[in-house]
Amino acid sequence: MNNKYYKTPKSSWLMRQFWKAAGADRYLLERSTYSDQVKYFCLGGIVIATGAMAAMAGGYAMYMIFEPKGPATNNDIHTPTVIISIIFGIIWGLIIFNIDRFIVTSTGKGDGTEAITKQEFKSAIPRIIMGLIIALTISKPIEIRMFKSEIDAELEVIQDKKLLERQADIDKMFDKKLAAEKRNIVKLEEETEKAYRDAQKAEETFNAEMDGDAGAAGFGPEAKKKEAAMNRYWSAYRGKKETNDALIKEINETIKGFKSDKEAKIRKAQTEVDSLDGLLERLKLAHKIAGFWISLFITLLFIVIELTPIFFKMMLIKGPYDYMDENVKALALAESGIEVDYNFYKDEDGVEAHKVINHGAELKKKQRIQIIKAQDEINERIIKEWKTKKLKEVGDNIDDFIQ
Repeated sequence: MNNKYYKTPKSSWLMRQFWKAAGADRYLLERSTYSDQVKYFCLGGIVIATGAMAAMAGGYAMYMIFEPKGPATNNDIHTPTVIISIIFGIIWGLIIFNIDRFIVTSTGKGDGTEAITKQEFKSAIPRIIMGLIIALTISKPIEIRMFKSEIDAELEVIQDKKLLERQADIDKMFDKKLAAEKRNIVKLEEETEKAYRDAQKAEETFNAEMDGDAGAAGFGPEAKKKEAAMNRYWSAYRGKKETNDALIKEINETIKGFKSDKEAKIRKAQTEVDSLDGLLERLKLAHKIAGFWISLFITLLFIVIELTPIFFKMMLIKGPYDYMDENVKALALAESGIEVDYNFYKDEDGVEAHKVINHGAELKKKQRIQIIKAQDEINERIIKEWKTKKLKEVGDNIDDFIQ
C-alpha cells in the first residue's frame, strides 16, 4: 500500500521466507499494513523454529539408536553414525516443518475476534492432537540431551551392576561344571594311587619271602606265587595309570573348553550390558532423574511452542490482509462461476453446511440437456418421415414386399 497517508514498509528476503513458512500471500502482505506483516512473520518463525528443533531432536534420537554401544560414559564420536543422523535429522525436520505449515495454513481465523469460541475449539481439535504428538516427539530427545551427564552416570552404575550379576551367574554355572570335572580327576588319581599301593604291597611281600622274613629264604614255590602276584599288580597299575592319565588329559581339555566358553559368555554379557545404552533406557532415566514436574514442564514448554500458532490463528483480529485475502478468494470463485451460500442448511447431525453452486457446471449441464432434447426431437422426426416413406413404398409395390 502506497498513498499520501501510509506507505507499507518494504519486506526483506528473510521476512518473505517466514511468510512462506506461515502460508501467507506475499502479494497481499506487501500491500497490507506493517502489523499484518509482523503477525505472519512471527507465525512463520514459530513454524521454522519447530522444524529446526525437530531436526535436532530427530538427529540426536537417531544417533542414540544407531551409535556403537559401549560404556555409558564413553563419549567417542562415531562419524558414520553422525552423518546418517544429520541426514535423517534434516529429513525429519522438513517433515515436521511441512506438517506444521499445513496445520497453521489450514487453521482458520475463527470469527475474527480475540475470543476462542466453543465451535472454533472443536474444529481445531484434530490439529491440536497432531500438534501434541509432534511436541512430544520433539521434547523427549531434547530432554534426554539436557540431562545427559546425569543419565550417563546413572546408566554406568546400572551397567556395572548388571555386568557383575551376569558374571556371578556365569561363575556359578561354570564353577559347578569345573567342580564336577575336578572330582572326576581326583577319583581317577585315587584309583591310580590305589593300584600303585597294591603293586608296592605285593612287591614288599615278594621281597620279604625272598629274604626269609616269612619263613625259609630263597626262590621257592611260595616265592614264585608271590612274584606272579606282584607282576600282576604292577601290570594292573601300569594299565590303570595309562588309562586314567588319558582320561585326565581329556578332562583337562574339557576344562580348557569350559574356560573358553566362560570367556565367550562374559564377552557376550558385556555386549548385552552395553546394549542397555539405548533410547528407551535413557528415556526412563530422564524421567527418573528429572522427576515428574520438571519432565512435565519441559514437555509443556514444547507443547506451548507447537500449539501457539493454532491458538494465535483463532485469536487473531482480522486486519486488512485478511479482508483482502477473502476478497481474492471470492473473486477467484466468481471468476470460476462458483457460488457459495455459507451455513445454508443443517445436516442430519445438526452441523451447518454450505450450499455450493457451480454455475459453469450447471450451464454445461443445461446445454447438454438441451442438445439431447433437440437430438431426441430430430430423431423422432426422422423416424416419422422414414415410416411415412416406407408405407408409401409398400402401398405402391405391395407385390414386391409380399414376395
